[in-house]
Amino acid sequence: MADLFWDDVESLFDPGLMGALPDVVVPGTSVEDWQAALDLVEGSGWTCRYSEGGAELPVPRAEAVLSRPADAAEEIDFDVDLRELQGQDRLDVLCGFLTAIGRRLGKPVVMYGEGGAPGHPLLGFDVERDRVELLAAPLGAAETGAEEGRGQPGRPQPPAQPG
Repeated sequence: MADLFWDDVESLFDPGLMGALPDVVVPGTSVEDWQAALDLVEGSGWTCRYSEGGAELPVPRAEAVLSRPADAAEEIDFDVDLRELQGQDRLDVLCGFLTAIGRRLGKPVVMYGEGGAPGHPLLGFDVERDRVELLAAPLGAAETGAEEGRGQPGRPQPPAQPG
């Protein structure tokens, strides 16, 4: 069963409104978390590229890269391309990816609009619920009284319960 339904989140995947490359963040990470994420990517056969100074290189071990700046392992962040994430099938792929990362690391994985404010997550993987959940009302939902930006940075919050 799908974590999210395309009809419910389509407006959050509009590159013209949200930016083409929203930010996905795993907060509070360590070098070990980075290596676990890299191992997951490699073991899953997902496409991955690493470059330094414009030159594409083999993906190094996390400790080799993260030993440079002191705060390098603070969070794992990456972009996803909304132009490639249109429709239920592609949404399911994204949810599967967020779930795989979250389960492997045992941490929340949160998506924000491109360059978005950390206090306004759009959706994310909740570790305790073991699923990807909507964290903001889709555009157009304001007219129906839905809240926007219910989540906290780095910690997906469940949707408000009817009551």
